[in-house]
Amino acid sequence: MDHNIDGSAVTGAQPTLREAFGLWWQIGILSFGGPAAQIALMHKMIVDEKKWLGERQFLNALSFCMLLPGPEAMQLATYAGWRMHGVIGGLIAGLLFVIPGAIIVLILAMMYAAFGNVPVVEALFFGIKAAVLIIVIEALLRIAKKALKRPEHWWLAGASFVAIFFFALPFPLIVLLAGLYGFMRVTSSEEPEHHVAISIKPAATIKTVALWLAIWLLPLIALSSALGEGQILSQIGWFFSKLAVVTFGGAYAVLAYMGQDVVTSFGWLEAGQMMDGLGLAETTPGPLILVTEFVGYMAAYQQGGQSALLMGIAGATVALWATFAPCFLWIFAGAPYIEWISAQPRLKGALTGITAAVVGVILNLSLWFALHVFFGKVELVHKGPLSLWTPDLATLNTGVIILAGISGYLLLWRHWGIPAVLAIAAALALLLRFVPLF
Repeated sequence: MDHNIDGSAVTGAQPTLREAFGLWWQIGILSFGGPAAQIALMHKMIVDEKKWLGERQFLNALSFCMLLPGPEAMQLATYAGWRMHGVIGGLIAGLLFVIPGAIIVLILAMMYAAFGNVPVVEALFFGIKAAVLIIVIEALLRIAKKALKRPEHWWLAGASFVAIFFFALPFPLIVLLAGLYGFMRVTSSEEPEHHVAISIKPAATIKTVALWLAIWLLPLIALSSALGEGQILSQIGWFFSKLAVVTFGGAYAVLAYMGQDVVTSFGWLEAGQMMDGLGLAETTPGPLILVTEFVGYMAAYQQGGQSALLMGIAGATVALWATFAPCFLWIFAGAPYIEWISAQPRLKGALTGITAAVVGVILNLSLWFALHVFFGKVELVHKGPLSLWTPDLATLNTGVIILAGISGYLLLWRHWGIPAVLAIAAALALLLRFVPLF
């Protein structure tokens, strides 16, 4: 059976554009918890429930997106939308994955800049984080079950986890080594499982790249020409455009790079403000990289003078544009080749190795998130070549344990839906804030 790369899916009954719009809107609203939980949510809805994509398609796309700079979950959503309805489907999926969270982050950034932390909002997000932890664990288990078929896959996943969590090796290096291992493990005599024809011409790919480079960069060039290179909005645009290109490994790689420059090099935010922004982004729907919107808002707001509010909104908009416009470039240029790559024995072997390594990376993200949810203080301690996230045991939050336990029972044993579990956890957290029991 031929598989043509033309945007049409090959599994199950395909949705109408209206049906897909409704699902992407739902995913955009429910996509709490960072990339691990978001990938699991998409897998559950698109592969397990709707069967709009096959398991192989999903995992191949996930491996490809993990190779790209920027937010892998948003890029995966964009690919899935493209796979079903072409460019318009990719735009809908990618934008709806971002817009709900972007609106919430903007509102919270405005409240934060004007009033500081809001106790009620903090309490609600506290409960959501506890529930999200269980969603992340479920994500890890589901994806590991699908991706780790052989003992060597488990070994690759374990080695990748140790490399990134304990030794802080660069994510691109881990992916490269896993891909090389998978590539070399396949013999050249193996035939492709099925024929895949690439229906797109190189000239069309070049045209796509040129179009999206123009969409991404021309507004920033115009902004710099109008305001000058040293103006805060121009600085925000070019800084986050650079981040979009050089930071591989997902949101946490971006945060490590961005936090240092934003606080120390540019002086846009204080360290405490940066951490507060990360906390907001962690507990709102959408990609964790939406913290760039918070940074853009606060940086422009604090230099905006009498027009602080308008400047803040402009800064948030520029940061969003520079962060997410490149994602559409990577996907729309590369998506037509994903299935072809996966059909070539050696390239498929490389993708299989990368997919196994991705499980280790998700375990790293899951453990990192768990430490920061359960403990109020977690420090990165360096001991020789080791980098250890070390929690302060005295800051263990008993309330989080209770909320996570209840969320785990409802989600894993009672099989409640994610919205209901998030609502219960948020309500209980609000109760604990104003009727403290612990």
